[in-house]
Amino acid sequence: MACFIAPLAEAVVVTIIRRVNKQPATALGRQLPSLEKMLWGGTLMLIVDHIINGEVIFKFPFFTALTETDGAALMLREILTVGVPMAAALTAAWIVYALIKERKAVQTV
Repeated sequence: MACFIAPLAEAVVVTIIRRVNKQPATALGRQLPSLEKMLWGGTLMLIVDHIINGEVIFKFPFFTALTETDGAALMLREILTVGVPMAAALTAAWIVYALIKERKAVQTV
């Protein structure tokens, strides 16, 4: 119901870092735009999925879980047990992708 909040928060942080650091010097820094696209795209798809499943609604409190007793605790648990590992797995996959892409770029030069 709220697992998309973890990758959303990471996407915001990555976007800020990318915009502040215009000329990245590291291999991972040069690949930040791809991580940013992966995070924003994944977050958007999760939001759409949650809307379709009725877990996110267009009126306050926006999350159906918050209409229940202990709904906030349930949401926090889902963010920590589903959202954070999902964002971490995506970031780990991106690190592998970025390093492979940088290695190929060095080999072709």
